[in-house]
Amino acid sequence: MDIGIDKIGFYTPKKYIDIVELAKARKVDPDKFTIGIGQSKQAVPLEYQDSVTMAAEAADQIISKDDNIGLVIVGTESSVDESKAVATFLVDLLDLPENIRSFEIKEACYGATAGLKMAEGFVALNPDKKALVIASDIARYGINTPGEVTQGAGAVAMLVSQDPKILKFDHEEVYMTKNVGDFWRPTFSKTAFARGKFSNQIYVEFFSELWKKYQNDFNQSVDDFDTMLFHVPYTKMGMKALKTLKDQIDPDKFDSLSKNYQSSVQMGREVGNLYTGSLYLALISYLINGDPKDNEKILLFSYGSGAVGELYSATIQPEFKNNLDSEKIKKVLKNREKISISEYENIFNESPANGYITRDTDVLDKFYLREIKESERLYKKMDH
Repeated sequence: MDIGIDKIGFYTPKKYIDIVELAKARKVDPDKFTIGIGQSKQAVPLEYQDSVTMAAEAADQIISKDDNIGLVIVGTESSVDESKAVATFLVDLLDLPENIRSFEIKEACYGATAGLKMAEGFVALNPDKKALVIASDIARYGINTPGEVTQGAGAVAMLVSQDPKILKFDHEEVYMTKNVGDFWRPTFSKTAFARGKFSNQIYVEFFSELWKKYQNDFNQSVDDFDTMLFHVPYTKMGMKALKTLKDQIDPDKFDSLSKNYQSSVQMGREVGNLYTGSLYLALISYLINGDPKDNEKILLFSYGSGAVGELYSATIQPEFKNNLDSEKIKKVLKNREKISISEYENIFNESPANGYITRDTDVLDKFYLREIKESERLYKKMDH
């Protein structure tokens, strides 16, 4: 049975800042941010937005009443509740049936990949059903911190089924876990802590070890792939791993891989870090901005600090262009408003608490946090 991604949707907030303006405000050479880190714009979530509302926005693009959804998984490290899963809130917001399993997965940026693998197993046992897997996150490091330039926000929703129309999983995968202190966010903190250089080092080491294991386990080499997709918290991150292959392969092959890599980070450059969604935004970006071939076999590297890594292959399906709404996804990026750095800082410092109420006139989106009452977050779908 062929199982994989049948539909895929993407959402990012309607406000953003220009990275050059951020650099100037922080008295940093803009080239350090735009070339050294590789970012151009950064999504700014509004006060009424969180991992629940963004997950709903992305999923709403791809699901229909005809989908027989039996499982909903949200991978996130930006959860709004220590007990209640983001996926549970979506039952009402998306008008999902009650006879489904729903839960949340947390393992840094690896969560959505873990969700996809669970979804694959679910569909294998229940071929008449589909699974909805969503990556939804807000990456926060704080104002005027080293990680500020790599913040971002957004969600990617994927519908997993048999006979998928976008991407088929090849059942060739290797993975590993190590207890590493490269990145963490304690329960008391809304911003993350990171050992940046150390995290980059671990990321590259994971890729190198998994690539060796993948080649040995499946008797394959770089010549079997035209495209390698990476978890990209910022656009230069994946290139650090790709460059480990440079001295091992033909220069023309490396140039080809690099060209496809640049296509895969084009959208991430405009949004910033999606944490769990970064790898899958790279997939979307490659499918829209690259030169993907029917039945092309691609390699995907998923990494979550702490740390878990996985390397797996998948095959692009012949009909993917007819089932990926490229124009709708492009409009998500195009129909945004640039705000000033001072506006961004004011929004960043807002923190909804008990008694919070959103005025409907302030809402730019379909799904939003309506109020916080007795510490309970209550959401609403805007009627248009």
